[in-house]
Amino acid sequence: MTPDGALSLLELNGIVAEMVDNHLNHDYWVVAELAEVHERGGHCYIDLVEKDQRSNTPVARAQARCWRNRWMLVRTHFERSTGQPFAAGIKVMLKVRAQFHENYGFAWIVTDVNPSFTMGDLALRRQEILRTLEAEGVINDNKRLPFPLFAQRVAVVSSEGAAGYGDFRHQLLLNDYGMRFWVTLFPSVMQGEGVSQGVIQALDAINERIDDFDVVVIIRGGGAVSDMSGFDTLDLARHVANFPLPVITGIGHDRDECVLDMVAHMRVKTPTAAASFLVEHLKRVAEHITEMQQIITGRVGSTLEKERMRLLRLSSVIPQQVGMALMKERNRLGQMNVRMENALNNNILLHRHALELLSQKVLPAAKRHLTEQRHHLDMFSQRVAALDPENTLKRGYSITLHNGHALTDASLLRPGDIVTTRLAKGSIISEVKS
Repeated sequence: MTPDGALSLLELNGIVAEMVDNHLNHDYWVVAELAEVHERGGHCYIDLVEKDQRSNTPVARAQARCWRNRWMLVRTHFERSTGQPFAAGIKVMLKVRAQFHENYGFAWIVTDVNPSFTMGDLALRRQEILRTLEAEGVINDNKRLPFPLFAQRVAVVSSEGAAGYGDFRHQLLLNDYGMRFWVTLFPSVMQGEGVSQGVIQALDAINERIDDFDVVVIIRGGGAVSDMSGFDTLDLARHVANFPLPVITGIGHDRDECVLDMVAHMRVKTPTAAASFLVEHLKRVAEHITEMQQIITGRVGSTLEKERMRLLRLSSVIPQQVGMALMKERNRLGQMNVRMENALNNNILLHRHALELLSQKVLPAAKRHLTEQRHHLDMFSQRVAALDPENTLKRGYSITLHNGHALTDASLLRPGDIVTTRLAKGSIISEVKS
C-alpha cells in the first residue's frame, strides 16, 4: 500500500512519460560522439557523449536506442555512404525523439542518421593527419622513392587465406608473359578492430628483412566497406610514409582515398590491379631492355662496318705510305751517315794537329825538367855524403853507444854499465867506474 499523498514509482514514471509525450513530441537532430555501440536481438543500444574541445572531458551523456525495424536501414545507409562502421569513436548526426518507459526509463530513440556530417568529420580527421605528416616533412617521402626497375621480390601484407591475396598471387605468378616473381606473405588483420596495429606489425617485420624485397603491397579483398576506418590512422600513415621501400595499396574500394592511399607510393583499386601493375611494369622494363639491346646491336654493327671500310681504305694506303716513309728515312740516314763521317774526319784532323803541337812543346820542357831534377839529385847526394857518420868518424870523432843507442848524456849511466865507443876503425868496449 502507498501512504496517503505519496505516489508509487510506476505512477511517477507514468506522469513523466505523459509529460514527455506531450512536450517532447518532436524529432530532433543531435550531434554527438558514439561512446559505446552494442547490438542485441537486432536492436542497437548506444551511449552518446559530448566532450569539451579543449580538455576532451565529457560534458554531457545520454542513452539512445535504435529498434530493429529501423536499425538495419540506419546502419546500411550510414556505412554505404561513409565507408565507415557505425562504431565507437566517431561523431554522428542522429535524428532522435524522446521516449520515457515506465520500466526502462528515459532514452532517445534513433530514427535516422545524416552520413554527410560524419563524412565531413572523417574528412576533417584525415586532413588533420595529413597536416601532421606535412608538418613532419614526411607526407610525400614514400612517393619520392624511385620505383625499382626489377620489382620482383614482393612483400605482401594481407590476411592469410583471403580471396584477395589468392587472386593477387595467382595473377602475379601465372602471368601471361612468364615474368618471374617471388612473393612473401606477412599476415595481418585487414578488417575490424586491430587493422592499423596489425599492418604496422607486418611492416616492422618486413623492415627487419628489408634487403630481401623490392616493393611492399598492402592488399585487402572481400571485406566490408565499413571496415576502412583502420586505414585512416596517424600511426599507420606515418609508418607507410617513412617506409624505405615503395608501398602499393590495393585495399578494394572505389570511394574517396583513405589516408593510407594518400601517403603510399601508389594506389590501385584492387589486389588484382596491384598484380597487373607489377606485371606490366616488369613487362615494360623487359621491352625497354630488348629495345635498347636492338639499338645497341644496330649501332655496334654499324660501327663495325664503318671500321671495316676504314681498315680497307687504310690497307690500300698504308703500303704506299710505308714505302715513302722508308725511302725518306733511308735518305735521312744516308745524309746523317755522310755528316757523321765528315764530322769524325774533321775531329780526327783537329786532334792530330793538337797532338803535334803538344809534342813540340812537351819534349823541350821534359828535357829541361830532367836536367833540373838531375841537378837536384846531385845536390842531395852531396848533402847526404856530408852527413854520413862514417865521414864524421874519419875526421877523428867517435860515437858512444849504450844498449845499442847513441849516448848523449853521461848522467844516464851508472857504475858497472858497459858502453861501446865506435871509431873510424874499430870499437872500444868500456865499463863505467864512476
